[in-house]
Amino acid sequence: MILDKFRLDGKKALVTGASRGIGKAIAIAYAEAGADVVLVSRKEEALRETAVEVERAGRKALVIPANCGKPADIAALAARLEDWGGVDILVNNAATNPVMGVLTTVEESAWDKTMDVNLKGPYLLTRALCGVMKERGWGRVINMSSVGGIRPNAILSVYNISKAGLIAMTKVLAQELGHYGITVNAIAPGLIETKFSTALTQNEAILKRSLESCALGRVGAPEEIAGIALYLASEAGSYTSGEVFVIDGGGS
Repeated sequence: MILDKFRLDGKKALVTGASRGIGKAIAIAYAEAGADVVLVSRKEEALRETAVEVERAGRKALVIPANCGKPADIAALAARLEDWGGVDILVNNAATNPVMGVLTTVEESAWDKTMDVNLKGPYLLTRALCGVMKERGWGRVINMSSVGGIRPNAILSVYNISKAGLIAMTKVLAQELGHYGITVNAIAPGLIETKFSTALTQNEAILKRSLESCALGRVGAPEEIAGIALYLASEAGSYTSGEVFVIDGGGS
């Protein structure tokens, strides 16, 4: 049965940025498909809310507060996972965008913070966790990029650069890890209704421009990203690697 290939029974997944939005939707989808889920974000209280949903689906939830922009936090996270037996699926979803503006006016500190969370964090976490995947001969790494990493604009200059870098890293890792049975892919969402995107969805000019360039003419929902994340994590996506999946309602 083809639907059986979308099951994640017996798998352990880690989702960063799992306290809300896209990360939360993916974590719940994985639990509903049979996976136990490690939930990572900066705020423990918000993660507990996601954990309730994971456990309601009958799966185990491990809550680990961590800042994915801090190497020390990532090292501590990896150490804690040793007792959990590592993970089979890694979703690098956590991201930040501390500043909006053209590149030549952005402060260096904002550049550093954005790159630390959006690009260096996924690199360090993948490096720390892929060892177990290599030993098992099976693994999935899913990086949450953005359409801005493909069609960048000046408004989100540094953010878009970080997401373009994440796409390049995805393709490099796919080549490096493929012979270990590990697939590496990226998802590039368009405008999704989350707290993270509030600055865009509540700006009338930006929202109008976004909807005009979207074939479906609407903003997406986090659950509409969870489907492709489930495909990429499961056996259904076993022959898919090094790819970038744009989910933007038919943007142009």
